Amino acid sequence: MSAGQSPRDVISFGDVEQLREARRIIRQEADALGRLADSLDPSFCDAVRAIRAATGCVIVTGIGKAGLIGQKIVATLASTGTRAHFLHPTEARHGDLGCIGSDDIALILSNSGETEELVTLIPVLKSLRVPIIAITRDDQNSLARQADVVVQIGQHQEAGELGLAPSCSTTAMLALGDSLALVLSQSKGFTARDFAVYHPAGSLGRQLCPVKEVMRSGNQLRIASENETVREVMIHHSNPGRRTGAVILTNETGRLTGLFTDSDLARMFETRRDEQLDQPIRQVMTCNPITIGPDVLLPEAIHLMSERKLSEVPVIDKDRNPIGMLDITDVLQKVDVAEHGSGTPPAFESRRILRTA
Repeated sequence: MSAGQSPRDVISFGDVEQLREARRIIRQEADALGRLADSLDPSFCDAVRAIRAATGCVIVTGIGKAGLIGQKIVATLASTGTRAHFLHPTEARHGDLGCIGSDDIALILSNSGETEELVTLIPVLKSLRVPIIAITRDDQNSLARQADVVVQIGQHQEAGELGLAPSCSTTAMLALGDSLALVLSQSKGFTARDFAVYHPAGSLGRQLCPVKEVMRSGNQLRIASENETVREVMIHHSNPGRRTGAVILTNETGRLTGLFTDSDLARMFETRRDEQLDQPIRQVMTCNPITIGPDVLLPEAIHLMSERKLSEVPVIDKDRNPIGMLDITDVLQKVDVAEHGSGTPPAFESRRILRTA
């Protein structure tokens, strides 16, 4: 149901039956995942260690629905810091085996473990001294008996009225592959900054860009000396373009010493401190304000602004010279709130994960 639509007041009997069946299928697959999670044993850890020990790539292979799951696992491995390629078992027997090296490791997916195209591939992998990890139903099949590590998904009744189409078994394979990729990523110390390198485009790329790509700089900034009066700063340091609600204040060497915001000015008038308009702004500025570096990733900056309730954060270089200003309006535009409706941007929701980027 799309945004703005409301549920139908009347649902036909046929629709009720279809919804009931759909919910039953989803719950059946969810139950399969629950059983898989409960049955995981140290062989999973053996698979993680084996992949970490390999100096080459993870060569993932499978056929049919398992092959499609394998391609998704390859994508997850690659995007989380583990080099991986998909090898179609049929094409492998017609020349594509040349892409495998002795420093690689094979990850073979097969529910039954008896698929001919995969079983006949194993002797070739053995001759190349390529370690084999099998993701399969149990350890009593041809694939499992020849693999170096066997991670069992268990035997699952497939979903649906016929119970024939791969569904629960492929869902289990996918979840296990995701778990393998993400645990590997964690064990390698893969960070949000690493993730950003592999995702430069699209929504993720926009959210994981460095602060320097979002900050205001150059003539978009209001920078003044801490020795100027409040009145002088307000008169002489205004910008005709995009307005920022804060003035960056510096000392004689150009280093940042303080920040004076529109809210600070408003409080002066609210408390009838008009005489301070003609006093040095250093007397009313926020000394040593919270700052951020230009290479910090946007989610970490968002977390900082959210936790400290900041609308503007000065961006400084290693010598504390101001080089930019991060403004909350620019941040929200960057993460494309409009695309996600009026709710909280995904970057805010992910700040706990990304705070150590």
